[in-house]
Amino acid sequence: MKEIILAYQGEMTLKGLNRGKFEARLSKIIRWRLEPLGKFKVYQAQSTVFIEPKEEGLDMDEAFRRVSHVFGIVKMSRAVECPKDFDAICETAEAYLGETLRGIRTFKVEAKRADKTYPMKSPEICRELGAYLLDKHHHLRVDVHNPQLEVMVEIRDHSAYVHGPKVEAAGGLPVGTSGRALNLLSGGIDSPVAAWCMARRGLALHHIHFASPPYTSLRAKLKVRDLARELVEYTGNCTLFVVPYTKPQEYIRDNAPDVLFTVLMRRSMLRIANRAAAKLELQARAWPRWPARRWRPWPAPTPPRICPCCAPASAWTRPRSSLFRARSAPLRRPSNLTRIAAPSSPRRTPRPAPPWRKFWRLRRVCPTCWRWKRKLLKMSRKFTSVWVGKRMICCDR
Repeated sequence: MKEIILAYQGEMTLKGLNRGKFEARLSKIIRWRLEPLGKFKVYQAQSTVFIEPKEEGLDMDEAFRRVSHVFGIVKMSRAVECPKDFDAICETAEAYLGETLRGIRTFKVEAKRADKTYPMKSPEICRELGAYLLDKHHHLRVDVHNPQLEVMVEIRDHSAYVHGPKVEAAGGLPVGTSGRALNLLSGGIDSPVAAWCMARRGLALHHIHFASPPYTSLRAKLKVRDLARELVEYTGNCTLFVVPYTKPQEYIRDNAPDVLFTVLMRRSMLRIANRAAAKLELQARAWPRWPARRWRPWPAPTPPRICPCCAPASAWTRPRSSLFRARSAPLRRPSNLTRIAAPSSPRRTPRPAPPWRKFWRLRRVCPTCWRWKRKLLKMSRKFTSVWVGKRMICCDR
């Protein structure tokens, strides 16, 4: 009975014509991770990665752990391959999971029939295999909601696979499918987590660290090295660059204001990282956090002051009265000089006002508005001179 590893793809199945590049990258990463353990055969079919050992006595537990840290795989399971015969499937399930079934009380059978030409349907496979296991283990009972063990059967194109419940994996996209970047790695928790999140989206990373002894100790430098080694299991092979930063830090401290010390120091770190990334031909620089600054809430937006006569038109308001006839008077924004009118009410044509009322209305008109200049020129000299003599003030001028 030969045991293999089934690794199920995630969002890579949604890719289009470039899906082959993602799958090839995933297979290459898995082979590189399993190379120290021995020889494995890695191939893909039906959105599943099959990992078969070519030699006897290989450590399958360590192989399963290493593959579970590969980005691009959503779930995993350890399975046994058998012929597509129902009697062989029952015997394989009893031989592979019989020891586990003896130590539990409830179980459930789940079948997945990818090969639709198989004569038995999925519910029939579940029913018949469950009855076979109940005959072998009389203490068991079926619980489809909360079983202690889930026996799964997959009918593929060439053979059938029997395995236990699936295990969650890293997910995401294969490392290297989204380009390369340089990560500014510190001794805290934010930059390693940021590196893990970016690598999960397919970004290959190199790390750079700024050490400034005697302000930072050797222990901090070793801690950064250990963090980079921990990230190798997820991000793949990477390089850690350590930059001596004592002299730039002292120069900024002596020549810059105390308020800008932190901002200028981080700005210089980012410029050095840009130079290093340009030499390494990297596409991006990863900055795990923003420069330190005092948090201030955004001020509430204040509406601009608009002159009533220069305001845009509105379908619900019109001027209370007009200097001229309101046959083609444009609609105005509501203000203290306007009244609300229903859109369905008929338009009222105001009567011509006497000259003294015309002069009184002139004080409410903005003199800088271009709409009123032509009309003022048509007025008599008497009213024009009176209007020029009076000082007209607009709300914004």
